[in-house]
Amino acid sequence: MSRRVLAVAALALVALAGCSAGSSDSGGSAEMAAAPAQGQAPAKDSAGTANAEAKQPDSTAPNRQLVRTAQVELRGDDVSGALVKVKDLVAREGGFVGQENSTTSSGSVTLRVPVDRMDAVLKGLGEVEGTTVARRETKSEDVTDQVVDVEARLATQRASVDRVRVLLERAATTAEIVDIEGELTKRQSDLESLQRRYDSLKGQVAQSTITVSIRQGAAPAVAEEKLGFLGALESGWHALLEALRVLLVVIGAALPFAIVVVPVGVLWVLRRRRRTVKITPATSSN
Repeated sequence: MSRRVLAVAALALVALAGCSAGSSDSGGSAEMAAAPAQGQAPAKDSAGTANAEAKQPDSTAPNRQLVRTAQVELRGDDVSGALVKVKDLVAREGGFVGQENSTTSSGSVTLRVPVDRMDAVLKGLGEVEGTTVARRETKSEDVTDQVVDVEARLATQRASVDRVRVLLERAATTAEIVDIEGELTKRQSDLESLQRRYDSLKGQVAQSTITVSIRQGAAPAVAEEKLGFLGALESGWHALLEALRVLLVVIGAALPFAIVVVPVGVLWVLRRRRRTVKITPATSSN
């Protein structure tokens, strides 16, 4: 009996050990299964964070599209030589000559230079040997809105052309083909027009225009401003001389009329007096 009881107890222990092992394995499996799920949550959170960052608006302002132009007037004795030096200067800076007109006493040339070399060219123009700068003017025009608008219209027009091409491929009759081809031609023409405008704007932004005029002679001297009593005295003296000059001009203009009018007026007065003298004695005698 004791042996049988011992055998049953041993079997019971083995069964309990198997159950406990199975439960532990199932728990481990559950934990293994739960681990990936727990690991996937952070991945989802990181992806969500990345998407949120991608959706944030870009705070960087767009590059401004500026069209820069300048006008420079030079004075010098040798106009032809100055023009040659100006053209050599723009060639060294990577630009080119757009238009040129010249005579023996004056000349003008239109320069197209890269926008990042415009300041260097303007500085070089002020140092052209044998010339002095009489006037210089620079301007900048912001065309950013125009460029953005044309870019958007280009994208819309390209999409429109693509849609019409799809319709053309699906056309079944000759009439449909003719109508769709006419519409496609019109939209392609509008697209090319927009593209030319866009290229022109971008070209003006990339290449600055400098108009240089050269005249023979020295630049007019800039008068120095004088302050105080001596300056006021000099200004008053010049004003007096100017007033006298104007008065002499008026007298000179009126003198020919006076030469003719005054004798005629004197004769008319004398004639009137004679008539008065003749009439007076006759009246007294009566």
